[in-house]
Amino acid sequence: MLKGKTALVTGSTSGIGKAIATRLAKEGCNIVLNGFGDPGEVDALKRSLASEHGVMVGFSSADLTRIPAIENMMTYVGEEFGGADIVVNNAGMQFVSPLEDFPVDKWNLIIALNLSAAFHTTRLAIPGMKQKGWGRIINIGSAHSKVASPFKAAYVAAKHGITGLTKVTALEGATHGIRCNAICPGYVFTPLVENQVADTARARGMTEEEVKRDVLLAAQPTKEFVTVEQIAAFAAFLCSPDADQINGADLSIDGGWTSQ
Repeated sequence: MLKGKTALVTGSTSGIGKAIATRLAKEGCNIVLNGFGDPGEVDALKRSLASEHGVMVGFSSADLTRIPAIENMMTYVGEEFGGADIVVNNAGMQFVSPLEDFPVDKWNLIIALNLSAAFHTTRLAIPGMKQKGWGRIINIGSAHSKVASPFKAAYVAAKHGITGLTKVTALEGATHGIRCNAICPGYVFTPLVENQVADTARARGMTEEEVKRDVLLAAQPTKEFVTVEQIAAFAAFLCSPDADQINGADLSIDGGWTSQ
């Protein structure tokens, strides 16, 4: 179905992005990874995806907070892979602080990485997608694309912005075979969250199961984490013909969090 197409997945050396890259490789996509990480581990991931799925795999270490780095990455994708047919804007970060104390440099960094980077990859990918008459752009939003939590001003602002960018992109690409949607997860169980569970349990004198149920999953009615594999499957579906008429949607996968 997707054999021979090229997918650029930002923030894909671990967590959600790695799972999406792996699933799209399984579907036959050539993959361009992006992110930071140990060079040996990145090389091992490239070799694994290429050998297991018989696809081409590239890598860009572009710092997505820097516009020239994004432009160089997109040029690399064009020269080596013929351009991106699928762009998954996944890279992001979080910082928690009261508004009056929120560091301005952290605000600027989060907006640059979580929002502006998606704008830049999108604007640079769209001309090639229009030329081919087909393209899929998937923005990884959050439950915080729809609702807010205290002390997360930059993250919530950026994720709400992702929803707006998704809708504009969907409208502009609609007659050119381009579809743009946002996947909005609740809490996802990644290695980073796993470490947070252990740290919180020690700090609060709670069991890890209590931390999961009563702290992290307090807002998720299912009391279950979203898995990276579920998000990856969702992303693959949005690239399939069955999803051709899904466009400009912000799609929750949050155990019912934003239904409350």
